[in-house]
Amino acid sequence: MRIEQLEYLAAVTQHGSLRRASERLHISQPALSEALSKLERELGVTLLDRRRSGARISTQGQELLPTMAEVLEAVDRLRQAAGDPSLSMRMLRVGTVNAGTSSVLVPAMHAFRSRHPGTIVEMVNTRPREINEGLVEGGLDLGLLNVLPGDDVSPDLQSTELLHGRPVVCCRSDHRFAELTEVRPDDLLDEPFVAMRSGYLMHRYAHRLFGGRLPATSFSTDGAEMGKLMVADGLGVTILPDYSIDGDPMVRSGLLTHRPLAGDTTRVTLLMLHRRVNKLPPTLQGLKQALLERARAHTQSA
Repeated sequence: MRIEQLEYLAAVTQHGSLRRASERLHISQPALSEALSKLERELGVTLLDRRRSGARISTQGQELLPTMAEVLEAVDRLRQAAGDPSLSMRMLRVGTVNAGTSSVLVPAMHAFRSRHPGTIVEMVNTRPREINEGLVEGGLDLGLLNVLPGDDVSPDLQSTELLHGRPVVCCRSDHRFAELTEVRPDDLLDEPFVAMRSGYLMHRYAHRLFGGRLPATSFSTDGAEMGKLMVADGLGVTILPDYSIDGDPMVRSGLLTHRPLAGDTTRVTLLMLHRRVNKLPPTLQGLKQALLERARAHTQSA
């Protein structure tokens, strides 16, 4: 068994296919496939499900991922101790729906970088379904997504509550809503509205809030960050969890603000998810800790 074979499998898991992994590793796809076949024969397990549509990590491979991650982490520490920090680069992939970006995620990245300078964190902006699939299949290490009361989490995933908030109306500071203490849902029906696309929690929440009678939607988009940019440019208003607006640079500069929805007591929770394993790799544990610390600080300052 060679360390490179474990790194090859980690690359296929991260990038979702042999082709993309071979491109990132700068080796031929046949050579990559043969190296992984040898590892399978040596371990006596099937690590990849090879299909006409591509190869994906198998169930047996998923079960071995935490142990392989520990081995690669140990190799990184050995290389760093030997004086070659450039070889210690390891990547963590975080799937996010752009929730709590300014209030939790970005500040946590500053703390994590100071403690783990040799680790690259790749942010993957996507929808909740893809986050859940990526975590279960091993393509993502950590996930951040919003849930409403009663929403289920996959039994294969460990969930930790980071923040609790409420849906609010996000608008420009010079919008007429900014002069109100709260906004009635009916007030939104005649406003240009920036909706979240199907698959996002705020899309589902809006249907519930308006009883199926949605505002005159002018635009729909993926995630809070683009929604806030469109609101800032005067294209309409939107509804987001308050913790996805608090701390945003456009709020700090006075461009955006938010107001509560009258008569609505819905609670939204930001969850941190990862695969259910006995022991997390050190860097993933460090990232989890940084997010927890920042979430606590945000809650105490709110």
